[in-house]
Parts: sequence; C-alpha cells; structure tokens
Amino acid sequence: MATLVCFHAHPDDESIATGGLMTLSKRDGHEVVLVVATRGEQGEPEPGVLNDGEALWERRVVETHQAAEIMNLDRVEFLGYEDSGMIGEPTNENPLCFWQADVEEASRRLAAILREVDADVLTIYDSHGGYGHPDHIQVHRVGKRAAEIAGIDRVFQSTMNRDRIMKQMAENASIFENDVEGELEGETVEQMRRRAEAADRGEFGSPEAVITHAVDVTDVVDVKKAAMAAHRSQIGPDSFFFKMPDAVFAAAFGTEWFIALESSRAEGEPFGTSLFS
Repeated sequence: MATLVCFHAHPDDESIATGGLMTLSKRDGHEVVLVVATRGEQGEPEPGVLNDGEALWERRVVETHQAAEIMNLDRVEFLGYEDSGMIGEPTNENPLCFWQADVEEASRRLAAILREVDADVLTIYDSHGGYGHPDHIQVHRVGKRAAEIAGIDRVFQSTMNRDRIMKQMAENASIFENDVEGELEGETVEQMRRRAEAADRGEFGSPEAVITHAVDVTDVVDVKKAAMAAHRSQIGPDSFFFKMPDAVFAAAFGTEWFIALESSRAEGEPFGTSLFS
C-alpha cells in the first residue's frame, strides 16, 4: 500500500477536485493525507451560517475536518498561510498570504510533511491553478518544488477537462440553454454556462490532449457530494452543485482529471486510471 498526499489551496477545494480520488484511495487501503495551504479567510460565507463573533476561518477549519471524516482520511494539515483572495484583489498584497509566501520556505514546510508521512504520490494543481486563482497557482509552484526536496517522483496536477466540459454542455443543451425540464434553477444554469464559456476561452481547466489520467469516481460520487456539503459556509443547500440532477452531477464530477508532471500521453493512447500504478 502507498501514501497519497493531496495538496490544496483552501477548504472545500479538496472535496470538489479530489474528493473521489481520496475516498477511493482510502477504500483501497492506501493512507491518505490532506494538506491545505490556507484556512480560507477570504471566502464569502453563506448567510446565517456563522455564529455571533465566529471567524470564517474557524468554521472552515471545522468543516475541513468534517469533510475529511466523511472521506475517512487519515490526516489533515494546514500550512498556516492566509487566503490571498481572487486575483487582483488588495488582499493579494497581504504579506502573510500564500501568494506572497517565499516559495522555497513554503516548499520546505510541505516537504517536511511529505517526509514525515513517507508520501509516495502527491497531487497539486496545473500551472495556472485551474482557473487562475493566485493561491492555486502557488500550490502548483510550492507542490512541485516540495516534491523535488522530498524526492517524490509521482506528482499529478489536478485539473478540469476543458474539452469534456464543452461536450457536456452540448449534450445537455436542452437543460442548460432552455431548462425545458425545469430541473435546474436559473442561477444554476447561468453558473454552468459561465463555466463552459471560461473553458471555451481557455481560462478554465486544460485541454484533453495534455491530460494523462482520468480517475472514475462514480462509485463514490455520493461520498464526494456529502464531503462538499460539509463545507456549509461556502456551499449551501441552494448551491448550483446541489441543484443539478444526480445524472448531471455524476457527469460533471464523476471523473477527476490529472496531468502527470513528468510524463505525457501519446495521441490516441488511453488515459491512465490509477495514480498508484
């Protein structure tokens, strides 16, 4: 058996991007460790969720541990940096935020954890952080360097399949464009459309040609959904995630996509299906 470490930027990223992988890996007998760079201080809390005087980051730490329990993870660690906020925000200049962190110092923090747990496989993000969030870009930089320091050669970049998103939108045009079946509310349709438009502009995910691995997580997509729901301060019951019909949710989130850092996939070659083999 092996040890998988998934490195993420904020609470809830782990459930959305690699919740299925982590759940399956633990089910298959591997040790699974979650490392989160920040406590998500700059998130926008759902109305009425926080108690009087409760800081958002405190709630998000609790939610992360709740999600980890749902996925049966072995360990959760926070690197201790502050959330940088979206690109271009004044919070990007906070000297304590992850975006401003010295890459070498942050990499040593992560590498210490990787060595302590004897990590075999590490997941990070692709070079543009999936959609350009500064903390996600920093996860790529820090994760890549930490793997070098710790001597880990199985590093995979979590991403979204840009081409598949466009295909799914086309296949579900009647729902996403007209909502003729009344299954999705207007806000949900609009969010899905914006996601597809960003993919079409090359601002979201990665092209299928560069993706090396596709992990089928449909067997545990219900666990993934429950882990996402644990992040109640960010993903409320009326979120577009939970307004999707089950089949649409499974199509959108039932496969988790990765790019191997040190290898590629030849044209026509099938996707790898395991990060361990």
